[in-house]
Amino acid sequence: MIREIALLGNPVLRQRCFPVKDFESSETRSLIADLADTLADFRSRRGFGRGIAAPQIGVTRQIIYLDCEIHGPLINPRIVARSRKKMKLWDDCFSFPDLLVMLERAYAIKVAYRDEQGKARTVNAQGALSELLQHEIDHVNGILAIDRAIDSKHIILRSEHEKHVHQEPISF
Repeated sequence: MIREIALLGNPVLRQRCFPVKDFESSETRSLIADLADTLADFRSRRGFGRGIAAPQIGVTRQIIYLDCEIHGPLINPRIVARSRKKMKLWDDCFSFPDLLVMLERAYAIKVAYRDEQGKARTVNAQGALSELLQHEIDHVNGILAIDRAIDSKHIILRSEHEKHVHQEPISF
């Protein structure tokens, strides 16, 4: 089921999410399906989107859903290693789709998580996938991209980005 996306200012986005304990429950299965449906709907309407986190649809559970190099849910994800190498980039978010935020993230990370059956897994990510995972894991910890802005001058409207800075490269 397609769910409404919580927007900037909704208190659910600032809450730390609870870990999933029952991987086989109908609640967990339904939440995963709703995340997939909502992500697909957002992408079809807005033309972008690779991941979504449970608090973005109002549920305080540690589940993110990706549709990119990794397809499916990452349950109870946590970053267990980060590279010293950093990257700066413009980040966006479903919860404030008209804003872009320049921030710095680790270029590479290692994430431990559980799959739908509760099996422990890890993924090593770098570049764009690393950034996406950091963004979504921040969501389940109540942290938004705007909290990581380099400074207040690096939060802009998407429309202004298109006019003025869309040529600016990502630095690694």
